[in-house]
Amino acid sequence: MAACVDGGLTGRRQGWLNTACQQEKSREQCMSEKVAVIGMGQMGSGMAGRLKESGLDVVGYDVSADQRARLAKDGFQMASGIAEALAGRTLVLTSLPDPKAVTAAWLGADGIVAHAARGTLCIELSTIDPQTMRQVAEAAAARGLAVVDCPVSGSPNEARSGKLILIAGGEMADVTRAEPILKLLGTDWKYTGGVGTAKVVKIVNNMMSMGNVLVAAEAFALGVAAGVEPDKLYDVLSVSGGRSHHFTKRFPNALKGDFSPGFKLELGEKDLALAVELGRTTRMPTPSASATRELYALALAEGFRGQDIVSLLAMYQNWAKPPQSGGNT
Repeated sequence: MAACVDGGLTGRRQGWLNTACQQEKSREQCMSEKVAVIGMGQMGSGMAGRLKESGLDVVGYDVSADQRARLAKDGFQMASGIAEALAGRTLVLTSLPDPKAVTAAWLGADGIVAHAARGTLCIELSTIDPQTMRQVAEAAAARGLAVVDCPVSGSPNEARSGKLILIAGGEMADVTRAEPILKLLGTDWKYTGGVGTAKVVKIVNNMMSMGNVLVAAEAFALGVAAGVEPDKLYDVLSVSGGRSHHFTKRFPNALKGDFSPGFKLELGEKDLALAVELGRTTRMPTPSASATRELYALALAEGFRGQDIVSLLAMYQNWAKPPQSGGNT
């Protein structure tokens, strides 16, 4: 690497050299990080795998002993508790299902705030409410930890391949420190402001996404019920004004009867509940999100838990089936 000193270069060339040197230093520092990933579900293990394959020293922890055992067989270094996972680590990532899990992992007696070394960089990747994010960040800051609020958008496959979209909030110095890791995890990241703002953006993004999938499922089921062949209907809708990212991404699988989860229905319902609660706390009515959440809850009640959000289409298709004949009317 070229020496980062003023060797008589001036103007644009010197500026380019300084920038290149800083980028190289950041990359070298990134590769020397010892990383703990707390929450090794679909997304957490995907991101841990991406960092591991990029050459970083990664240890994981998940509250599920079965998941820890499965991942250990897959070659992951797994810890039996958070305190063990944090030992000697300079960077902590958390990817957890809900605010309760985040609070426990960060603020519990065996948690991050109690056991992470001063100066550790902590990146919180979950989709949770902004108030919980601010509470854990405040407690972490009081212990000398640097915190980045960074929910992600994308699938487990995109997590493993480093193609996530990341939404980052916090002190700019902390986000800049995290940037080399963010660049390993995603194709792009956007800065939203202070801690908590990234969670707000993720909630309203998912509010839009869940609504898009619901309306698409209802519209598609109606088109088929009215006599259009599913493949022909998809061919038109996928290039027409009503299409969305999730329609073109998820409905080809649905047409094959594949509802394996990229994003589970119950997580969609949870995110909609977060949106409704955010509306309540800001005194902003959210009638569309409230109605959408009720329909996601209905799909869960009808047996689609554990399946992808596009399984909403199957719910509508079930409703479109003619009633079984039998008995007198």
